[in-house]
Amino acid sequence: MIPDTSAEHTPAVTIHLDGQPRKVAQGSTLAQLVQALGHEEKAVSTAVNGAFVARTARGRVLAEGDAVLLFQPIVGG
Repeated sequence: MIPDTSAEHTPAVTIHLDGQPRKVAQGSTLAQLVQALGHEEKAVSTAVNGAFVARTARGRVLAEGDAVLLFQPIVGG
């Protein structure tokens, strides 16, 4: 889970989640964000700064100013 950033001693970065600013603890990963938002790992697809991020790569640490998008995966054939 992403640690609480409300305490002054917890360093935080600001990301943009679906276009809205959101503070997360410094060192938080994309996987932790997805989990903290209550999404099942396989229920959402993710992109950071316009680039798709596979589930296996969600261990990437979020950085100041990252633009994160969560969206439903599209299945087709």
